[in-house]
Amino acid sequence: MREDERKARDEMAHLCRSLFERGFSVGTAGNVSIRLTDGILMTPTNVRLGDLDPDRISRIDADGTHVAGDRPSKEVFLHQAFYDTRPEAGAVVHLHSTWATALSCLADIDPDNCVPPLTPYVVMRVGKVKRVPYVKPGDPRMGEMIRDLQGRHAAVLLANHGPVVSGKTLFSAVAAAEELEETARLIVALRGMNSRLLTPEEVAELDATFGRI
Repeated sequence: MREDERKARDEMAHLCRSLFERGFSVGTAGNVSIRLTDGILMTPTNVRLGDLDPDRISRIDADGTHVAGDRPSKEVFLHQAFYDTRPEAGAVVHLHSTWATALSCLADIDPDNCVPPLTPYVVMRVGKVKRVPYVKPGDPRMGEMIRDLQGRHAAVLLANHGPVVSGKTLFSAVAAAEELEETARLIVALRGMNSRLLTPEEVAELDATFGRI
């Protein structure tokens, strides 16, 4: 096994365990992947993120064929759609975290911009978030909807399902998923209150200073 793949497997097990132990994933919910030079590593199906064995993590080649490890998550095509449309993406994190999933269930949010700029950190680390329509878990149309976005969003909410966040590295994707969860909690907590959002000028300043996700 190449050294880069060994490091990626160990990092995935470590960060997924951290997510699970802090309540970002319950049961066997959620899936995580890392892009390799010749394929992807993917969390296996029906395995808790807190119990990953690095040697049993699924390996999928560049053609999408499962070549090693346990059987991958049924939502592998969701991750592949991010990689195919966002060349800069090195990892994808899909969680069923409480507050972001709650946000995905609200009927009155703007599906084209469902996470308002409450803090500079959600602007810098997550960017504009789109909610895509509901389809059942494992439905290939989920991947088609991500491809239709043509790489314009680093993060989406799957309606009535939960968040999916991409990042240049697994660490940055995990950090962005955590930021999205915290911002979703703020959004729900502030509903009905007269909240101040960052202005378009303040958002533009952040984009100019720190770049766009």
